[in-house]
Amino acid sequence: MGTVKLGENMEIKEEVIMKACSMARKAHKYPGKQYLSKEIRSSSSEVVFSFAGSLSVNDWFSGSAFGEMKVDLQFFPSLKYVGLDQTGRVNEAFFKRFQAVLANPRFKVEVEKAVADRRQVVFTGHCSGGAIAILATAWFLEVYNRQSSNCIEPLCLTFGSPLVGDYIINIAIRREKWSRYFVNFVMRYDIVPRISLSPLSSIKQQLQRVLDYFNQNSQQPPNDAPAFYETVVKHASSVATYAACKIMGSTNPLLETVSSFIEPSPYRPFGTYVFCTGTGKLVVISNPDAVLQVLFYSSQLSTEEEKVTVAQTSLRDHLNYENYLQEHLKRPAVTSLFHHHQEALAVSWNVASVEREQVDMALNDLGLSERARLSLRAAEALEKQKLRNQATIDGKKKDIEKCLDKLQEYQSKCAHKVGYYDAFKSSDEEEDFHANVARLELAGIWDVIIEMLKRYELPDEFEGQKEWIGLGTRYRRIVEPLDIANYYRHLKNEDTGPYMGKGRPRRYKCTQKWREHAEQLPDEIPESCFWAEVEELCIKAGCQGTIESILHLKTKVDKWIQNKELGDDVLLENSTFTKLQKQHFLTN
Repeated sequence: MGTVKLGENMEIKEEVIMKACSMARKAHKYPGKQYLSKEIRSSSSEVVFSFAGSLSVNDWFSGSAFGEMKVDLQFFPSLKYVGLDQTGRVNEAFFKRFQAVLANPRFKVEVEKAVADRRQVVFTGHCSGGAIAILATAWFLEVYNRQSSNCIEPLCLTFGSPLVGDYIINIAIRREKWSRYFVNFVMRYDIVPRISLSPLSSIKQQLQRVLDYFNQNSQQPPNDAPAFYETVVKHASSVATYAACKIMGSTNPLLETVSSFIEPSPYRPFGTYVFCTGTGKLVVISNPDAVLQVLFYSSQLSTEEEKVTVAQTSLRDHLNYENYLQEHLKRPAVTSLFHHHQEALAVSWNVASVEREQVDMALNDLGLSERARLSLRAAEALEKQKLRNQATIDGKKKDIEKCLDKLQEYQSKCAHKVGYYDAFKSSDEEEDFHANVARLELAGIWDVIIEMLKRYELPDEFEGQKEWIGLGTRYRRIVEPLDIANYYRHLKNEDTGPYMGKGRPRRYKCTQKWREHAEQLPDEIPESCFWAEVEELCIKAGCQGTIESILHLKTKVDKWIQNKELGDDVLLENSTFTKLQKQHFLTN
């Protein structure tokens, strides 16, 4: 791939990028306004919302050392690791500022009008205004794009923005296929995008002086700018080194020991990054692991003299995005280190010699050492390994389908007797034994998949793939009743407690959550756990409230059967559920 213009590379109009950059800087001139909005004059298809950065350190960090908080899922229901039920973390101070914007009714009205008028909404910000733009874009995607496939896709353009969220946010953004909507411009030496990698205690006073410098726009940066730069880069080094060791599969116990004493920053990049080299070129990187490494290695300095010069340049560069892009954006000097492939990305080292030379030049312009390049190759290798892992488990689909078909045939035979659940629980026939073998075989396959998810060994998009969500739902509905039957047949409840407490395997919880998230369903006891509810009601027979619980369950059963989520064999004459109802003088 030859060097091209950025607009051609990313399919974003250069006019939109420049207008967003101009408005992002302009927002600083109106600190009393939460945001500015404007249509792009020569185009009627975009509306730009720009957010000002805050010049108070209290609007950068809040609470803990790094100022993070768990995502409020009421605002961002997708920003989680779905199956494992891990919630992402975002910068609390930035979130509170975004909350204040959202509380402004005028903001929602203007966004709603842009959507109704079929305009593309572009959120932008410079400095910490970029962080607000990122949160606004995530909110927009949740409210509009997740609810309607007809909504025009938004765009987020940030300039010198600090990091906003952790690795779970990155996983969620990639799972939802939203990464391409976030484009972050970073000058090579700009220190602001690295600030979130440092704990507040190490930089608080220095940071406030830096923010004061940005506010006054004076010619002379603060005297302690070199010390500030060095502190931030030192912490960036710790985070990047820790991440690189993880990527390369280091098993050194010292790594975990050190991280238990020295808390690393939780923040990680996501989306696409456009690095401005300072030599007139733009380098596009979309692999988040690689971006983190470049954020550190491109800021490294070799001499004391460089530290003073570059530390001061880094602050001036933070204020120079508009001038730099105005001069270089239209030039064919853009190199992309990554190619898209089904939302996964791979570094372009294995390419033709001409392109290889362009990649090497781009890495040289970013000042990346051999060690840095090794880290980038490791990020590429990890991405490729995840794709190979996916291919491996994709190869297990036929085995899963074959076992499920056998169990479905077994289910049909049981429907003429006492029902699927009760037949398996008694296990009197040879076919019950074969059903148990299929159950165990499937458990082995699915446990491997869940373990790979726990170790982040599958592509981030995996949990959002419709085919696996559908297969997981079918597996859960057919097989979980057999696990419940086995659990109560062997009286495991007497030692472990109810199945729904500590007895339910993670493989069913994960596949349930995949479906709930994909179809935006409430978190409730699912149809596949119907028999666990029946068993507990049998144990509590005669206790106060049992009749009401049975009636409530019967209502759910009728709905599940109507929706074909549960077989009607649960209502057979000799089924445990029918006997439970008769025992309490209930009739169908």
